[in-house]
Amino acid sequence: MATSTPGVLDRLPTPLPVFQAPMAGAQDEALAIAVGRAGGLGALPCAMLSVDAIRAQVAAFRAAVRAPIHLNFFAHHPETPSEASLAAWRARLRPYYLERGLDPEAVSAGASRAPFDAHLCALVEELRPEVVSFHFGLPSAELVARVRGTGAVVMSSATSVTEARALEAGGVDVVIAQGLEAGGHRGSFLTNDTSKQPGTFALVPQIVDAVRVLVVAAGGIADARGVAAALALGACAVQIGTAYLRSDEARISPPHRDALARATDDATQITNVMTGRAARGFVNRVMREHGPMRDDLPPFPHAATVLAPLRAAAERGGSGDFSPMWAGQAASLARTGSAYDITRELARGRRTG
Repeated sequence: MATSTPGVLDRLPTPLPVFQAPMAGAQDEALAIAVGRAGGLGALPCAMLSVDAIRAQVAAFRAAVRAPIHLNFFAHHPETPSEASLAAWRARLRPYYLERGLDPEAVSAGASRAPFDAHLCALVEELRPEVVSFHFGLPSAELVARVRGTGAVVMSSATSVTEARALEAGGVDVVIAQGLEAGGHRGSFLTNDTSKQPGTFALVPQIVDAVRVLVVAAGGIADARGVAAALALGACAVQIGTAYLRSDEARISPPHRDALARATDDATQITNVMTGRAARGFVNRVMREHGPMRDDLPPFPHAATVLAPLRAAAERGGSGDFSPMWAGQAASLARTGSAYDITRELARGRRTG
């Protein structure tokens, strides 16, 4: 495998084909800085951040390292939850509230994950990140054109060949082929059926053959062996999240770190009870007792809002019973240490593929 990859990497001063996955709620700019210093592509998840927070984290990154930055946004279409779905979910969770001495009626139904819009697009035009990616499809064609007008490389996640072709038609430069093994939310936008989703190493070569744009592999890649395999299948780079979750720079709860330290190959499961949308994470109490999948939940992200007070109370007591502890199927391969060292170790795969 060559030490440099043509295409998107030639548009970035990024010597390594290792892209850090943006992980909302699990990181800040410290992780992106460490990856950037190592020669990889550092990322900031922006969907749960205010405009001021995004601006501050980008400024901190720019001040710390001369490297490209990747900003990630959600492109979902918000749905207003019905009172019936909210009431039913609150009723199911009521015993847990009472168990912890919380008031079930004090729950707010406000959403906490904003989709990409004109306001955020203006921020991208101001900050001019080298890479912008979307999850859950793409925003409007007008917004994609404005992002492309900044000179940014545009990426988005696909969980099938059909989605990859749709993203190519929508104007992306890079398709992120997200396999079933990946931690966190599925990037699916044309289907909600996770039972048919291919694994990474089945999906990558099929997407490579189906589109003319570049393909980045994501899901179940946590060491140099996985990097080598993905590159051998035609990916131009890999996007890796779970392998960084035990790093010094990750910002996760103690229960989440403990779950990672004890991870086995079957420790994670795809569930929608944490947020209302399918995502892979460590099995916890609410997943066991009310999931893993339900069709009567409030729509994303309102299911998470109802869970939020329980999550906070449980984490204060050292429990992840109600926490979305996202991780992929290769979680047991994650190692402790600096994200810089983890990135350099992952990059050994470009020479052994």
